[in-house]
Amino acid sequence: MQLFARSDFEQQTIAARANREAKSPAGYRLRAVAAVLLTLSAGMPAGFAQQAPAAQDKAASDLPALPTPAPTEPLDLRQSKRDFTRPSGRLLGDPIRAYAPTHIDKASFQNSVRLSDLVKNGKIYLSLSDALALALENNYDIAISRYYMDLADLDILRAKAGQLLSGSGATVNSFTQGGYSSSTVSGGGPGGTTGASAAGSGGLTVTASGAGPMPESNMDPSVTSTIQFERARTPQSNTTFTGGKTSLSTNTNQYNFAYNQGFVTGTALSVSLSNSRTTTDNPFTNYSPDLSSSFQSKVTQHLLQGAGIWVNKRFVYQAINNRRITDSTFRQQILYTVNQVENIYWGLVNDYEDVQAKQQALEQSSKLAADNRKQLEIGTLAQLDVMNSDQAVASDKQALVSAQSTLNYQQQIMKQAIVRNLNDPALAAAEIIPTDRVSIEQIPEEKASVDELVQQAFKNSPVLEQAALALKNDEISLRGAKNGLLPTLDAFGFYNSSALGGSQNPDAEPFGSSTPYPAGTFPTVGYGTVLQNLFNSTSPDKGVGFNLTIPIRNRAAQAQQTAALIQYRQAELHLEQLYTQVRMNVVNAQFALINDRALVQSSIANHAYTQQALDAEVKKLRLGASTTANVLLQQKALAAAQDTLLASEAAYARDRASLYQTLASTLEHYGINLQEAATGDLSAAPVVPGLSPVKSGSQPAATPSPAQ
Repeated sequence: MQLFARSDFEQQTIAARANREAKSPAGYRLRAVAAVLLTLSAGMPAGFAQQAPAAQDKAASDLPALPTPAPTEPLDLRQSKRDFTRPSGRLLGDPIRAYAPTHIDKASFQNSVRLSDLVKNGKIYLSLSDALALALENNYDIAISRYYMDLADLDILRAKAGQLLSGSGATVNSFTQGGYSSSTVSGGGPGGTTGASAAGSGGLTVTASGAGPMPESNMDPSVTSTIQFERARTPQSNTTFTGGKTSLSTNTNQYNFAYNQGFVTGTALSVSLSNSRTTTDNPFTNYSPDLSSSFQSKVTQHLLQGAGIWVNKRFVYQAINNRRITDSTFRQQILYTVNQVENIYWGLVNDYEDVQAKQQALEQSSKLAADNRKQLEIGTLAQLDVMNSDQAVASDKQALVSAQSTLNYQQQIMKQAIVRNLNDPALAAAEIIPTDRVSIEQIPEEKASVDELVQQAFKNSPVLEQAALALKNDEISLRGAKNGLLPTLDAFGFYNSSALGGSQNPDAEPFGSSTPYPAGTFPTVGYGTVLQNLFNSTSPDKGVGFNLTIPIRNRAAQAQQTAALIQYRQAELHLEQLYTQVRMNVVNAQFALINDRALVQSSIANHAYTQQALDAEVKKLRLGASTTANVLLQQKALAAAQDTLLASEAAYARDRASLYQTLASTLEHYGINLQEAATGDLSAAPVVPGLSPVKSGSQPAATPSPAQ
């Protein structure tokens, strides 16, 4: 199954190149060498060489053909204003910067300017478009998610240096309180409600499992040096060979340097230069000071296990995949948060309209109670009817207080989702007035066939994209584990040399004589001559060789390769399971929207009927053909119908947003630029379709906000 849509993407190039390397004559020769070595090893079956690295696992070609998820656009977001995939500083020009700590600007805790533009007379007149824009600018879940991409870039940098991956930890944050559930209307499709869970939660960022040989850990070259000054005086128990001296003094200065570097081909280079300068008063030492230098260089190349560019760069490939997973997870975070804020907004609309309805119900019951009291005064109505109407007023007051409390809490929920700093008392106390209402005009997704919607979800789903990339990472780990089954065969070559020089020891004397050696017997050899003799093959020590390590039974590598294969098979099943889950989510979301539309239409008809029934009952009461109890019953029926209508409209709005989220088409429908969302700098507020203006008289007149 094809896992990536773009044929020119680096991962496909890498995979193709690796396949060519594996099928090349050199690759076959390496496997043949491994087979011979394994066959000749004692106690090992002859057929094991073919069984161990054999293709025990087939690629995903036997999986059913399914649409390939479209890749998320690469996001260029750097909180620290630098590219973390590249090292800090330059080797030539600014090498010191590589050893200085990185500075990352402190996050801003101030609200965006857009929020202050929406405040009028101590109230926040908020449209859905403004709410989404404020969330993209201020929401903490999104702000925290932005740093994941820098962490993923740092893993690429670590992998290039030959280190294991630590992972970006990317996930879909859900710390923002939100959502709205109505007890009046269940909503949703046959499978239950389709809230934010339809898009899934939690990123699938995968770190390297470490299966297979580790790459050379010193891809970044390292230079070490040791400079030591030593002064020693040693007492002597026998003065025969010390010229009668009871103690000898030795001064030693050492200047040692070493260079080590690993290469992606599986090559290791080590070079060292050791120098010492020794002075002594021992008369039997020819040179004092004594200048001694030695040079050692060694190159080691893996031939079987750990050989080749692909094996040693596989963590880099996984880190690149992880960065793509992180980008996809951020897109999933935007989808989740936008849906969450939209749910909060429609809950706010529902609660706001509910308060208006409760106020209207209280006005009606209060008017009825006042009329009844007047009729009681003139003797045309019984006391029981007055008490009944007064009880209805008290009940409506309690319902209004409860609705106002719910509205106040929902306003706080909205603020914490779209505001970064709530420490301003005026802002914390400001009332939010929602200015948008949902339109129940049929959207194209309601009329589309299930297969069309499913194909769209398969193409856009970030969860499927992440699972496909995770499967690719598991495949890379599996191939590394298969390479780890091979014996270790290294070819190495070395060149060493040594040189000696110095000045004649002034205390030197011949054996058994008290007369020093004549001057010039040992000519002075300077350090320059010592270095020249070090590299002109005056005293060479060179050679080549092979190191072979054959682990008998090879149980650890077998267990590692088998575990990697099992994980790969699990990833295959998980990907197929996600395709099925996405299909069911799409079906459920579409059915939910169809059911919600029918419920809204039924609620509109029921509300119109109860309104007319109440009007008729009030007229009958005025004519003396009805009772207060009947009017109160009709008022309760109207209040219930009003609640059902508001809840059904909110359910329709939520499920419509949920369908967009399930199809992963929210950004396209609302005109949200993912790159701008990643930086938090929006050039324009989202444009949400399917909205209608506020009903006349449902809220106080106010100056429209710029977004309206």
